[in-house]
Amino acid sequence: MEDDRVWAFEESLWTADADHYRESIDESALMVVPQPPYVLESAAAVEAVSKTPRWDEVRFSEQHIVRPQEGLIVAAYKVEASRGEGETYVAHCTSTYRRIEHEHWTVVQHQQTPPLVAEAQLETG
Repeated sequence: MEDDRVWAFEESLWTADADHYRESIDESALMVVPQPPYVLESAAAVEAVSKTPRWDEVRFSEQHIVRPQEGLIVAAYKVEASRGEGETYVAHCTSTYRRIEHEHWTVVQHQQTPPLVAEAQLETG
């Protein structure tokens, strides 16, 4: 998968409907999010996100992609997302994709760390 397609796919995970999300998450995915229960496995992650309003707009920065082996892509980035009348969200994220078959990729890992969480851990740590 080319870099532009990786970023388009990642954006779709923030903005597309719950059906797209269900199709894109691997059955063995693990996710870490900044709200309890924090660590979610695939079915729980899909359920949680399915109940969350989708973002209207997302912007990525600090973008990095590595391909540690054939059929595996890791993306890291900062996201700034917004929806409705001024609701915003900022986080540093990682996503890992694996190729299931030609041109079919699924998310096996996703993590979100909002800057305030990371800063608070540094201050107390």
